[in-house]
Amino acid sequence: MQAALARRNRAFFLAGAGVVAGMIGFAFSAAALYGAFCRATGLYGATQTTNADSSTEGHRTLKVLFDANVAPDLNWRFEPETASIDLLTGHTATVFFRARNLSDTPVDVNASFNVTPEVSGPWFDKIQCFCFQQERLGAQESAEWPVVFFLDPKLETDPSMVGVDAITLSYTLFPARENSSRSAP
Repeated sequence: MQAALARRNRAFFLAGAGVVAGMIGFAFSAAALYGAFCRATGLYGATQTTNADSSTEGHRTLKVLFDANVAPDLNWRFEPETASIDLLTGHTATVFFRARNLSDTPVDVNASFNVTPEVSGPWFDKIQCFCFQQERLGAQESAEWPVVFFLDPKLETDPSMVGVDAITLSYTLFPARENSSRSAP
């Protein structure tokens, strides 16, 4: 009787430990899974990534506005070179963002991004972007970073895009975590 009770307690403990371990693993992977889901679906303004230009040309022109922000704990200046462009769907555009490290030490940064309105995310295709990897600027160093993108002409058939005449692409720079390694381009 005692042996059966001990086996049952041990099985209950192991099952509970497995559940706790699974919950911890899920908690650590939740942000990455959520990010992948948003990128795949365009949810919450996440853009799409592609390695090719659009193969078709659309008929609609939209204004694309650019916004640049810096996290409060980052001593940098960051701005788009142009405030906006008018872009025909299917045409590829290249815009540049200027970044300057105002500190006296090298700093690695990551850029988070989104587009608004959120319904435009699935149709905003990036080919090249500084946001794809961690960036580094030395003390007092500055750089111009390109973003190459197009608006998918299929947006013209999306009923939720009918009233959308302008899309804002917004970036925020954050200091990279010290223990993170630099990503390959």
